[in-house]
Amino acid sequence: MASGWARDGAIQDQIEDTVADAVESARRRIATGPSAEYCDNCGERIPERRREALPGVRTCVQCQSELDGSRAASGFNRRGSKDSQLR
Repeated sequence: MASGWARDGAIQDQIEDTVADAVESARRRIATGPSAEYCDNCGERIPERRREALPGVRTCVQCQSELDGSRAASGFNRRGSKDSQLR
């Protein structure tokens, strides 16, 4: 059931688009190619088992944890739903 001027299914379409954007963003961040022997951020040696488990890895566990923490969701709905504009 749509409300206002929105067509039926518009809310579900918005949810699906948001999820698809998040999946695409995550796929772009997946490293590919040969793994680095040393961390690109701090220069520490990346353990061989990590390099084997994650092909294309470029950072050590510590630096990757910090990077992941800085990518936390902002809560901003860039699709511009009416609800997000009222906040």
